[in-house]
Amino acid sequence: MASIRKSLLQLIFSGSFMKRWNDKLRPMELLEVDKQAHKMIVAWMLFELNSRDMAPDQRLVLGRRIVEGGIFEYLYRLVITDIKPPVFYQIKANPAHYRQLTDWVLEQLKPRVDCLGASFWERFRLWLDHPEEGDLARRILDAAHSYASRWEFHLITNIGNYDDELEEIEESFRGQLETHKDLLGMPELLQGTGSHLGRLAHLSGQLRFQKRWSQTPRVPETSVLGHMFVVACFGYFFSMAVGACSARSQNNFFAGLVHDLPELLTRDIISPVKRSVARIGDLIREYEMKELEKRVFAPLEQGGYTHLAERLSYFLGLNVGSEFVSTIILEGLIREVTWEQLQESYNQDRFDPKDGNLLKVCDNLAAFMEAYTSLRNGISSDQLQQALWRIRTEYQQVSLGDGMHIGALLADFD
Repeated sequence: MASIRKSLLQLIFSGSFMKRWNDKLRPMELLEVDKQAHKMIVAWMLFELNSRDMAPDQRLVLGRRIVEGGIFEYLYRLVITDIKPPVFYQIKANPAHYRQLTDWVLEQLKPRVDCLGASFWERFRLWLDHPEEGDLARRILDAAHSYASRWEFHLITNIGNYDDELEEIEESFRGQLETHKDLLGMPELLQGTGSHLGRLAHLSGQLRFQKRWSQTPRVPETSVLGHMFVVACFGYFFSMAVGACSARSQNNFFAGLVHDLPELLTRDIISPVKRSVARIGDLIREYEMKELEKRVFAPLEQGGYTHLAERLSYFLGLNVGSEFVSTIILEGLIREVTWEQLQESYNQDRFDPKDGNLLKVCDNLAAFMEAYTSLRNGISSDQLQQALWRIRTEYQQVSLGDGMHIGALLADFD
């Protein structure tokens, strides 16, 4: 059985420090955790579109490989941060050199990832041992990686400064994306905002511009986009720790990955503001729903992506009022369930379960990490101190199943 440790949470959060395109003139700091979030949102779209005709068990296998493959590649990237992509691709082309680098990466990661269990570690090792395999999961992740990286790259090229590497980089992205045009959804994504699918991918990428805790100085600053990826990873790891079935684990990852998508439309409104005026939270929610329907769901349905809109609605909990409500699908209907019911009666793939309660814990843990890390880096404020106190107090006596005590986990952050 997997367990969760402080060092694992810190490892996932460390991508919030990791700068991208560090040798180029940039309009803003571009961070690894943001790019990974954008990549995995695009991977989710491609997964939904390319698995529609699969048998349920095949679809679950593909979904797990995409989720875990994305996490594996992120962990690998956290260690090789200082190697420029052209150099890494040359290393990867030489099996002996790639093997040496990968062995070293695994050695660095094992102490912090080992808590997730021998089975997870073996899948991680096998994924890295066979980078040349071109199965559908890897192709979807490669396509999503190229799309998200190129989207970022265009932020740099739009500045208009001369750099003799830019044309070569653009050509490389063009070639990588061309090899995946046979995947359902890729031609539309490459049309950019000229297609309904491309517009949603573009809107998702813009969440990297939206900073959390916007009135509070912090180091590092975190975006809404990066925060969603951190919550998604936490959600998947906690799913493993409580023995969640495959569908539940995947749903928790993807739901975490999109849970703040409505903030595209309202910005990151902090909880004290939502609670300060009677009904303001309800008014914000009403506005979010109207804008989501107009700018996200209606265009997806018009473009023929009704299934994608339905899955997104399920992850956001629109039928039950909140993304943090636990749900199942029973006889074709979405039903709200308790944590105990989910654990004891509905922890089976056929019910398509989603852990709203667990995701709320992960959302608060991600906020805790943001406040804690900033304070450790010497940036203090009343808001950060209050956030730590509130989250510690709220979860002091909370457990998720046997042995998964949230208060004890937070106590490790002294």
